[in-house]
Amino acid sequence: MINLELPRKLRAGANQAHQVAAEIMRPVSRKYDLAEHAYPVELDTMAAMIEGMSDAGNEVGGAKGGRESGEPKPSKTANSNGGNMAALVNVIETCWGDVGLTLSVPYQGLGNSAIAAVATDEQLERFGKVWASMAITEPSFGSDSAAVSTTAVLDGDEWVLNGEKIYVTAGERSTHIVVWATVDKTKGRAAIKSFVVPRDAPGLSVARLEHKLGIKASDTAALLLDNCRIPKDNLLGSPDVDTDKGFAGVMQTFDNTRPLVAGMAIGVARAALEELRSILTEAGVEIDYDAPTYSLSAPAAEYIRLESDWEAAYLLALRAAWMADNKEPNSLQASMSKAKAGRSASDITLKAVELAGTVGYSQHLLLEKWARDSKILDIFEGTQQIQQLIVARRVLGLSSAQLK
Repeated sequence: MINLELPRKLRAGANQAHQVAAEIMRPVSRKYDLAEHAYPVELDTMAAMIEGMSDAGNEVGGAKGGRESGEPKPSKTANSNGGNMAALVNVIETCWGDVGLTLSVPYQGLGNSAIAAVATDEQLERFGKVWASMAITEPSFGSDSAAVSTTAVLDGDEWVLNGEKIYVTAGERSTHIVVWATVDKTKGRAAIKSFVVPRDAPGLSVARLEHKLGIKASDTAALLLDNCRIPKDNLLGSPDVDTDKGFAGVMQTFDNTRPLVAGMAIGVARAALEELRSILTEAGVEIDYDAPTYSLSAPAAEYIRLESDWEAAYLLALRAAWMADNKEPNSLQASMSKAKAGRSASDITLKAVELAGTVGYSQHLLLEKWARDSKILDIFEGTQQIQQLIVARRVLGLSSAQLK
């Protein structure tokens, strides 16, 4: 059973993350929304703070999740709240502050989740302190991760990578890139592996930075790999091509990251709900939880609907993160949480803009910005439609070949 009351250690970390969001992120949120691609220098202070907290055994802000080097395995008899749960509750708080800035926090990239999910103990030692972005999507495909065409060819003691990756979050700023590539195109998805590519690797370059609807504080890059050479042991996990297992190893990354993306959506949605509640209260709208819906004003009834939707998304994300920490298969729950939270955040933030009227649509408040920022959370790490497809396969017991 899951105890829904957060333990003291997680509450302490969440409180510290909230203070960071309130004192560092919120004050500069609009500044970097207007100054797209400008590096948020304020985050350097935050990065140093996170490093200190991490050394003390308490993560503050990022989207890393997974396990750390030397982290003990959970007991078979006791419930465990580990890196995934800590990362979830903290990312909710930082995205309450700003989603784009959260994605820009040094050394807390989504690629770190890939490393935590599938790296060997030796690789965790080497890459545990890097800032890793994740490069999956290519110009020829979006949601179909099995369609990766970037190649990796072993040449002596080095892998040689060739291809193009697009929409890489923190692709210019990170110190390392986790690149998905195929080691043998004839063997299909089973041959897709993930590789850790250092920023200064020969043959790696940034083609461009994207201009976006939201999360403007975060740099989103297109990367070129032209005979890019990396050490042989930078391939994450096993180099063996197992056609029976498919590419479950690299896909395991999403079991860690999707609850965290759900947490991002939950954080920004909560920010919008709090702002909307303040506006409605100031306007004299009474929100009475004990009264039947038909007796409430339309804004009050709608607010309660949005709040209950938020609560459902929050509980689903807690469950998915808890299962990951306790080494329980959570692919279904990870996709459920991501689908629910992504859709709810878009609904909540847009409805908040609507109910707030002219002030919601203007830049006097951050409501319109949160509405723009929230949309990406229903798209990246697997779109709403992909999550529903995964959930349907798991519930119906069908394979990807049987249900497309």
